[in-house]
Amino acid sequence: MEHHKGFLNWMFRSRKTGRITLAQLPNWQLVVWAVASAVMWLGHPQGRARDVLVVIASAALALWAGDEVVRGVNPFRRVMGVVVLAWLVFSRVRLG
Repeated sequence: MEHHKGFLNWMFRSRKTGRITLAQLPNWQLVVWAVASAVMWLGHPQGRARDVLVVIASAALALWAGDEVVRGVNPFRRVMGVVVLAWLVFSRVRLG
């Protein structure tokens, strides 16, 4: 049991504050991604407008994920950044 506690402590403890960190207030990249995604989901834009929103949402999410990989406060946040970047690359390759 102590091993699991040590792993969880290592995985989720902030290297900056020493506190357990799962989520933080969204930064501007996540806000931009959420707004662009909501507009696509609610408005169903077509053509060039949709293409622009996809680029904006993808770029914002990639910037957020890259920042988490480089500056994430704990391994969980860094792994989350890697997973999101991998998903973005996979979805772009798959969708063309």
